[in-house]
Parts: sequence; C-alpha cells; structure tokens
Amino acid sequence: MRATILILSAAAMLALPAQAARPVKPVKPMTVPAAVYTDPAPDKAHPARMEVLHIPSGGVEINGVAYLASGAGPHPTLVLCHGWPGNEKNLDLAQAVRRAGWNVVTFNYRGSWGSPGSFRFAQNPEDARAVLTFLRDPANAARLGVDTRRMAIMGHSMGGWVTAMVAGQDDGLLGAGLISAANMGMLGKMDRAEVIKRSAGNSETLADTSPERMADELIANSDANNFMPMAPGLAKKSLLILSSDDGLAPGTDKLGAAVRAAGGKRVTMIHVATDHSWSDKRVMLQAQVIRWLQGLLAGKPR
Repeated sequence: MRATILILSAAAMLALPAQAARPVKPVKPMTVPAAVYTDPAPDKAHPARMEVLHIPSGGVEINGVAYLASGAGPHPTLVLCHGWPGNEKNLDLAQAVRRAGWNVVTFNYRGSWGSPGSFRFAQNPEDARAVLTFLRDPANAARLGVDTRRMAIMGHSMGGWVTAMVAGQDDGLLGAGLISAANMGMLGKMDRAEVIKRSAGNSETLADTSPERMADELIANSDANNFMPMAPGLAKKSLLILSSDDGLAPGTDKLGAAVRAAGGKRVTMIHVATDHSWSDKRVMLQAQVIRWLQGLLAGKPR
C-alpha cells in the first residue's frame, strides 16, 4: 500500500519579516513512510512496550515515558522535548517514530505536568541533558534497549529551543530536530507587558511560578537563552528545521543560515503552511521526521 501527501519543498532560508509572504517552490508528491500508517509485525520475543521512567535531575526525579520499539535491540533512540507549557506533546509523532523502529523517550520538565520541583526556563535544558545521561547509563541502556551510539533529540516550540541548546553542546548525538522552534532568548527581548501576556497564556500545569515570574526570568536571561551561539556545535551534526506559519520561522531561518555559515553540511529546512501545532499537517510532520531519522541511520539527511 502506498500513500502520498503534498509537501512544501525547501523554503527560503533568509529571515523574513513575520508578516511577509514566504516564497516556496512548487509542491511535489512525497511517499509517506509505511510507519505512519502501518503497524509492525508482532514480535512475541521482543514486543513493543511502554515504560514509565523516573529520571534524576536537579535533586528530584522528573517523569518520563519510554515508547520502546519491537524487535531485538538495541534500537536507535529519539528524545522528544515538549513545548511551553506542553499542551501539544506530539505523542502521535512518538508512536509513528516507534513504528519506524526507534525508541522514543518523552519527559516533563521540573515543575511541569506533575514532575516535582519548580518550573524555571534555565532548568529545561538541564532536564533534557539529564534524560540523555540517564539513557546513556549502561544499565538503563541495556534495560530499555537503547543504542547509545545512535541517539537524536527533537523538540517542538520551546522544546526546539531546548533541543538547540542541548545538541549544540553534545557531540554524542547523531542529529537534532526543531519543530516550530521558539528562540526563548528573543522572547526575553520583548516589552515586559507583552512577555507577561504570553506567559499568562502558557501557565497551565506549571508549578511554583507565575506569568510575572516567568517574564522576569526570560528578560533577565535573554542573552543566555539565545540559541544562536549554538550554531557551531549544531554544525557538527545533522539538523532538521521544520517551520510553520506562526511567526517563528524567521528565527529558525536565521539559525539554519548560521549553522551553514559555521560549516554545517547536513541542514534540512522545510517550511509548511500550517499552525504552530501542525494541527492539519500531522501526517506530513510524521513523514518528514521519519524520513530524516532514516537518513541519520544512512549517514545523510533525506
């Protein structure tokens, strides 16, 4: 069975004003990977399974879930980082990637969605690094069937910022994927009233914080939170940048250009006309991510 979808080819890489129309090449058909719509053959000896994780980070144990692929391992493994506050967790993407033969590990930052601790932006990359450390521990890798030589990280929205901040300093990763990523450093450059307004709209399930506290943290750490200095580190690995019509594309266009200027040869940039959550392009999102992950294993982006 074959299915095709229409995908926007590589969009303009230059940072354009958010309100400007984004030029794109004509769409072309793309074959959807079978993992998007087909379950793998059952493997009674090594079935697909899900495990709840408690991952040490910052003196507490944050919540995680491992979607473990069927078949004898170890398997390549993707760490998937949610956004701010994380209403869209992309679990349909996690399931599709697992069907493609990858383990997927999702987690909740400290102070979010039931993970203990207080929510602070500075801790979010720390938590993602803690997840990678946990998975690289030989005992955990053996128990979960993780191939520590074939790991990647990906994030949506604020999780894309987390991904850039972590992958830019971790040479043990095969690649990094950004989905409608927000540069939290640039958010901190806005007027405080505007940052408070945006924080108020992203406060659900976050512990021991407030819109004002989040705004003040973003403003105080705007330079430290800028993902642009990560470009040289990101240039050492495969990078997938997926942008959408949410006003954030100019920021990730700029990052992609900086990675290329730093010598990055494996940068895939695709712009799709959809909203921030990819609400009407979920199949396309799954197809793009799986094709890119397949390329990582082949040694080149697809």
